[in-house]
Amino acid sequence: MVVLVTGSSGQLGQALKSIAKQYIEVDFEFCNSTELDITDLEQCKIVFAKIKPKFCINAAAYTAVDKAESEPEKARLINVGGPINLAQVCKEMDVILLHISTDFIFDGISTKPYTEEDIPNPTGIYGKTKLDGEIVIHAILEKYFIIRTSWVYSQFGNNFMKTMLRLGRERDSLSVVNDQIGTPTNAVDLAEALVKIVHFCHAELVSASQFGIYNFSNEGQCSWYEFAKKILEINKMELDLQPIATSDYPTPAKRPRYSVLDKSKIKKVFGIKVKNWKESLKKL
Repeated sequence: MVVLVTGSSGQLGQALKSIAKQYIEVDFEFCNSTELDITDLEQCKIVFAKIKPKFCINAAAYTAVDKAESEPEKARLINVGGPINLAQVCKEMDVILLHISTDFIFDGISTKPYTEEDIPNPTGIYGKTKLDGEIVIHAILEKYFIIRTSWVYSQFGNNFMKTMLRLGRERDSLSVVNDQIGTPTNAVDLAEALVKIVHFCHAELVSASQFGIYNFSNEGQCSWYEFAKKILEINKMELDLQPIATSDYPTPAKRPRYSVLDKSKIKKVFGIKVKNWKESLKKL
């Protein structure tokens, strides 16, 4: 069972690497952006032909939310052009694609967790390009899983948790937004969910109707302030942490006020047990 992972130097790619040895029945092939540039169709064809994967986990993406507002062409090239190339090659070679998407495809005006059937309405370039990436995959492929996730963190790469730990060491006080509500997602938990889906497919336990869009994050919800408070508490770091409003911390890209994802579908179809975000945070 060969699984090709794109974007292997990113946060999710590294999380998949960290658990790969637990799955000796899976032959993971990890490619960073130099080894496989998903925006280069010919390179995609060459790499796929060489590796001959049965599955492709696309962990490559343009994720600089604010920078995307001033680099829309680059964000579109990676988040839309890349998925077009991967979908085309996956179709030609009969490869099942697992593609990572985001809560940023929603506008955040909901007051209840978003389901896979809720209508997207992104407010920024990042969310728009990620949604368009979903649309092109759906148009090209039949065998695909789009996994929408949120607030991903881990010991790998750059993320909110690592930023809070760094600032906690450098500063005596810190202000964090308290009116944006979502769910932190441990990248390793997301990685394990992806491998579970791969195993289901390999065992031919997935019907044609079960391909499509799924939500995955940890359970529960919190604000960025509450997330920061728990990070500092677990790591026994003391500083003056103050809650502030989004209006007090303007950013180039508008963030969803509420982006909790409903995980009922992925739990029902794949039997995935989802940990609470506080439980997963304690593991790191």
